[in-house]
Amino acid sequence: MNTSPLGLVCSKIPAWLQFSPALHQIFIRRASKTETNLNSCKLIVFLQLASSLRFHAAMKPKKFQRTAIVLGLVFSCAPLLFAAIGTEQQKETQAPASAQEKKVLADFDRHVKDYLKQRERAKAKLTPLSKDAKPEQIDAYQKSFVEALQGMRAGTKPGYIFNTETADFFRAIIKSDFRPDEKSEIRQTILTADTKGVPLKVNYPYPETKELTQIPPSVLLKFPQLPKEVKYRYVGRNLLLVDTDNNLIVDYMPNALP
Repeated sequence: MNTSPLGLVCSKIPAWLQFSPALHQIFIRRASKTETNLNSCKLIVFLQLASSLRFHAAMKPKKFQRTAIVLGLVFSCAPLLFAAIGTEQQKETQAPASAQEKKVLADFDRHVKDYLKQRERAKAKLTPLSKDAKPEQIDAYQKSFVEALQGMRAGTKPGYIFNTETADFFRAIIKSDFRPDEKSEIRQTILTADTKGVPLKVNYPYPETKELTQIPPSVLLKFPQLPKEVKYRYVGRNLLLVDTDNNLIVDYMPNALP
């Protein structure tokens, strides 16, 4: 079975949607010989579907209309397809976790959930925003939210979530799971972001004026998954855990790049 990203994508496209059998076979052969990233696969598949739409445009109107409807459904479901493929690829590439790794992941998950509980308690003390809240009311709400969390987490020190074992686990992922050229590309993406002046302090807001470094998808696939309320962010070589809604820096770890 072809388990490369492109092979997985192409294998899930119905044959009648393909521009030509020969073109499809070229994609499959390419997938078996190269390691193509998922974003490239998406572009290729969308081009293939677009070509198919042009091909079917030559049909009779009623038949083309039916085909266009089906293609529209395919395009609308594409994000779900790629998400499923990404998950499948991640499962295939990850080695079984050792007992120590399972413990580290369990501790990390528990500490993240502890923060979410603090978050909910702080939020419960606030007056809920109305649906037609004005911008200044939203800003005041977010400010109160941050202040309530800061008060509740007063005294929290760096390393509450990224403790020694967890930090070593994250560093090992970057060090061992990527080729030298991939590491160079990751450093280039992260270190060129404008993050100078971002305070490396727990319970401080991430400045709105500073760039939010986008974590390369290849890295996110390796890192433990997070609930929607928090996200990973890099500031230089430091990895931060940031609140999604109010940009509060929940925790951080130094030397998180190879």
